[in-house]
Amino acid sequence: MPTPGPDLTVRDLISRLSALDPDTPVRLAINPFFPMAHRLADVVLGEDLDGRSTAYLAEDPKAVQYGHLPRSVAQALTWMPPADPPRTTRRRLRAVTPLTPDEKERY
Repeated sequence: MPTPGPDLTVRDLISRLSALDPDTPVRLAINPFFPMAHRLADVVLGEDLDGRSTAYLAEDPKAVQYGHLPRSVAQALTWMPPADPPRTTRRRLRAVTPLTPDEKERY
């Protein structure tokens, strides 16, 4: 199991969000194995299991799952590998001999 990285702090979050248009909606990306987007409703300050002061982002109870996470977002989060377009091979057609009268009756 991979070791989690350092916690994202309020300072980090503000810094990253301040680079965006302030009218941009915010969604929470959940579950890399079944990527879903959730609407946020509130920010609540509390304590984590170690007793540290922690900011919790609460999802909107009226819209629990907003929908599937866009593939481009899941790829940016490295939850999904980039998709290559399907390979196409040129089909070769064989020459078909005309049907005999007996074969025509069967079809």
